[in-house]
Amino acid sequence: MKAIVLEEFGKPLILKEIEKPQPKDNEVLVKIKASGLNPLDIKIKNGQASHAQVTTPAILGIDMAGIVEEVGKNVTNFKIGDEVYGMVGGVGNNQGTLAEYIAAHADLLALKPKNISFKEAAATPLIFITAWEGLVSKMNIKKDENVLIHAGNGGVGHVALQIALAKGSKVFTTVKSENIEVIKNYPVEIINSDELSVEKYVQEFTNGSGFDAILDTVGLLDDSFKAVKQYSGHVASILGWGTYSIAPLSFRNATYSGVFTLYPLLSGENRKHYREILNEATKLFEEGKLKINVDEKSYSLDQANDAYNDIENRISKGKTVVEID
Repeated sequence: MKAIVLEEFGKPLILKEIEKPQPKDNEVLVKIKASGLNPLDIKIKNGQASHAQVTTPAILGIDMAGIVEEVGKNVTNFKIGDEVYGMVGGVGNNQGTLAEYIAAHADLLALKPKNISFKEAAATPLIFITAWEGLVSKMNIKKDENVLIHAGNGGVGHVALQIALAKGSKVFTTVKSENIEVIKNYPVEIINSDELSVEKYVQEFTNGSGFDAILDTVGLLDDSFKAVKQYSGHVASILGWGTYSIAPLSFRNATYSGVFTLYPLLSGENRKHYREILNEATKLFEEGKLKINVDEKSYSLDQANDAYNDIENRISKGKTVVEID
């Protein structure tokens, strides 16, 4: 099969012919129709993501959508011809999705929503799973709760807005002035972070009491710890890598959770949970409650370097997807 291979960190990817994988027990062979790219791939490509545990040579690409071509032993929930999607590789020793085929563990796959394209499906898994983990698995947001999402214009952010709205929460989001246009059509309260301090927006939007749940998608934990509600408040972050003061959180008797979406891929643990989350995504798609902002530009497999360059140079408008014929 054809695949895009990272031979050396910091160098361009190379199109190569390699051996087509065979599904082992509990695996499914998928003919990949589309591979979703993520900013994490660029960090891996540049040797700046040790937590992803990638060694070269490697095939990048975490997300994909495609068609089941063969099933291994013990696989009972998929059959040949099924259209599937999932967050299946590209980290640790797992083959990535920038290839014509992948042998993926069945627990990482879900049936593709019937009403969306392979391209949109391939753009979904990492960002949806990450947003769901923070909002639902960690914080269990509920109807009518005040939910704040930092950077609702981003990949994880715009999905998180839609999940919170589907849960019936009162949704707020902080965005910079330049990004307001991207999310103005969502029925959420927009907080211009260029104009309002944390103290001011907590007072204005919650009458000083703070938010029930806060999802930090960009590393704004210091702000989040100041904005969370007393006693019952909960903060979850997908970027809790830095050094922060937990005093404001402690003084509010509030709770913090970290989200590390790659862990099941790296460890092999709890993979079924990700299939369950993608099943929830499928429901929301088919109910018309979820839409992914996908870049309109088309890329083929041999244009993967161009696709990553466009992400890195902020040319892409939405999630970037490589379509594989």
